Amino acid sequence: MKSVIAAGIGLLLLAVAAPVSRAAAAADITGKWQFVLNTEGGDRTAAATFQVDGNKVSGKWGDANADVAGTFTDGALDLAFPYNSDEAGPGTLKLKGKLEGDALTGTWEFQEYSGTFKATRPPQS
Repeated sequence: MKSVIAAGIGLLLLAVAAPVSRAAAAADITGKWQFVLNTEGGDRTAAATFQVDGNKVSGKWGDANADVAGTFTDGALDLAFPYNSDEAGPGTLKLKGKLEGDALTGTWEFQEYSGTFKATRPPQS
């Protein structure tokens, strides 16, 4: 009887742990992203590639390949890194967002400009 109960508990733990491990894997933002930044002048797009080490995020942003720096903790993205805009000049690009499913949504700031963004993973080729 004890072995049946132990086996039942073991199966229950596996059933509970499987969704958690899948959710943890899905919460990883490592890889390529396509950002759409909503601006007063219309939508702007930028490609980004992120690497995550613990809660530290690094990678590249946009055509200028700016070095990304920030954190990703409990599904929350917080980036602030030097960026040189062709139109507005140099400044610090700040992005704060949340991973929801397989999309990042949030806000951005650069110099006196700000808006919202949505990012998705590009289709696999």
